[in-house]
Amino acid sequence: MLLEICSMPSTLIICEKNIAAQRIAKILSKNKSKSIRVGKTPVYEFDLEKAPCKVVGLRGHIISLDYPSQYNQWRKISPKELISVEPVKKLTERSIGSTLKTLADNASEIIIATDFDREGELIGKEALDQVLKHAKNAKIKRAKFSAITNTEINNAFSNLVEIDYNLAYAGEARQHIDLVWGAVLTRFISLTSRRLGKEFLSIGRVQSPTLAILVEREKEIKSFVPEPFWKITAKLTKEKIDFDALHIKKKFTDEAKAKAVYEKVKDAKQAQVKELNSSKKKETPPTPFSTTLFLQAASNLGISASKAMSLAEELYMDGIISYPRTDNTVYPKSLDIKEIVTKLAASPFSKEAMMVMEKGRKTPTRGKKETTDHPPIHPVDVPQKKLAGPQMKIYELVCRRFLATLAQDALSETSNVTVDIKGEHFKANGYRLIEANWKDIYYYAKKNDNPIPQLTKGELVDVKEIDFKKDQTKPPKRYTQGSLVGLMEKLSLGTKSTRHEIINKLYSRHYITSSPPIATSTAIAVIDAMQNTDVVKPEMTATLEEDMDLIADGKKTFDETVEDSRKMLKKVMIELEKDKEKIRESITKAHVEQNTVGNCPKCGKALIIRHSRRGKRFVGCTGFPNCKNTYSLPQYGNLTPTDKTCTECDSPIVLVRSKGKKRPWEFCLNPECSMAKKQMKNKEGSDSKEEKNEEKKN
Repeated sequence: MLLEICSMPSTLIICEKNIAAQRIAKILSKNKSKSIRVGKTPVYEFDLEKAPCKVVGLRGHIISLDYPSQYNQWRKISPKELISVEPVKKLTERSIGSTLKTLADNASEIIIATDFDREGELIGKEALDQVLKHAKNAKIKRAKFSAITNTEINNAFSNLVEIDYNLAYAGEARQHIDLVWGAVLTRFISLTSRRLGKEFLSIGRVQSPTLAILVEREKEIKSFVPEPFWKITAKLTKEKIDFDALHIKKKFTDEAKAKAVYEKVKDAKQAQVKELNSSKKKETPPTPFSTTLFLQAASNLGISASKAMSLAEELYMDGIISYPRTDNTVYPKSLDIKEIVTKLAASPFSKEAMMVMEKGRKTPTRGKKETTDHPPIHPVDVPQKKLAGPQMKIYELVCRRFLATLAQDALSETSNVTVDIKGEHFKANGYRLIEANWKDIYYYAKKNDNPIPQLTKGELVDVKEIDFKKDQTKPPKRYTQGSLVGLMEKLSLGTKSTRHEIINKLYSRHYITSSPPIATSTAIAVIDAMQNTDVVKPEMTATLEEDMDLIADGKKTFDETVEDSRKMLKKVMIELEKDKEKIRESITKAHVEQNTVGNCPKCGKALIIRHSRRGKRFVGCTGFPNCKNTYSLPQYGNLTPTDKTCTECDSPIVLVRSKGKKRPWEFCLNPECSMAKKQMKNKEGSDSKEEKNEEKKN
């Protein structure tokens, strides 16, 4: 029966993932599609306008780009030799490749229905290249959509377009350039610092300037010298309404002068109003969500950029939000906003939807960036199943942002009052929300009221207390993942589709830790090693990003862009070769510093985290081979050395952060210690299956 089905001429629809294929087949067939298997791959079949139609999902990229196998020997091949070597394409998803071959044999029409962006177009082209080997006379078309909903999918398949090969070539150029830069620089740094195997040091075209931003901020924080200052605050009251007024100088850097002012006013009982200004203003709702704005908002909720994108993609595949990779901040005229609001009126956001329906703004807010590929991120439907946890948080965030962009301006009042206390001027600032409107919907942006009572010029108010406080200047704040994504966009580092992946890679390579991200000692050493090259400068990466945009626009070729990038990389390698010894010393020192967990109780030398030839991690003494003292370590989770020692045996303590766990747990290195045994017993009882499987693999 299967051979008979596959032998009939048919339309073949190729989607990016199985879940997308399943949903698209369901929509086009009006719930009449049947699931079969061709080889190991699920395929969905139905009749489309009385002709057989088959829908298949890929697993993202089915083709990988890599160097020929003879160039995989790191120690034998010079890194700079790789610059001129042409990478080769390899079919990595063989089972899907086999399925495509079977389906292609009788395909009279092929429709690419992958996500519409550079990456999606390249994924579609990769699959198409495989199919056309067996279906040379088939018609080729493209379905372009921004949401997997009935309306969007039916419209897309009723208005098929041509494949945008320039867009695919732009994606392929990125893939090619990133492979070459990553391989050459990673091998150079790893070989130079003798960090191979699991301890290799990853360097990338976008990764490095992004890391340089975090390293620079970490240096600013470490070198920051706090300076003392003094503040004088008056606590005032009128008609049981208390409010604070700060001395007009705000910060005194001279303690003697600050004390003199304080002594002058500390016993004051009343303050006289000298000046007062009050004004009402309209506060416009936020603009629609681009990917960057969405990731920044998710970061404020404590959700990492990588996790937020993963959740958004799940919601998109489930057909309840639009495509989450977009630079657009302007809703297109074709978007049926009224229909979406009507759907939300029958959701947990019915109150907010009704507010918009009854008293919304005439036109939605709009941002500065308008593109034609995808609309801003917005809800498209109400989920059929109940969402929970972070997934619900993301869906709610998207819904509230969408509804807020349709709501009326908020109305607020700001007040500024200057009072005189014994000849010294103090200033109070007040804020009062009069009409919340959109702020009741998008409550993440709601500002707490800080009211000042009704006052008149010349009147006296009571002084409850004068507060004299010493403080000190603070170092610059670390970037959150959200603010880092915003800065990356500003500097043209990466794209809307890759920025969250770059940050995630920095974590996985142990270049950054914690949240907000903190650059490690190794990260600082690596960036210092490349400080005199263009690798860590955003301008070089931005230039290549512009070149790839030109490919997408048909104004530059793939070959021209790749050749230009090779010239840049050759120049970088010349600079790096000059500082080889300095780089080795710097990174080695940083590696020891970052991985030191304490002093060896047997010889007193440093204990550091090491990896065996089989990849297992352990703690070993730097006094080896004279001192052979070692300790076992958990083989899963991220390790962080501490300056703590065990309260029972005085052995060093390391922190272990397990996957999916919010808090790290403490691990005593001494296996004979009763505290260590208790820690392991408690931990084993709470281990997830995923962690245990990871430990078995290691």
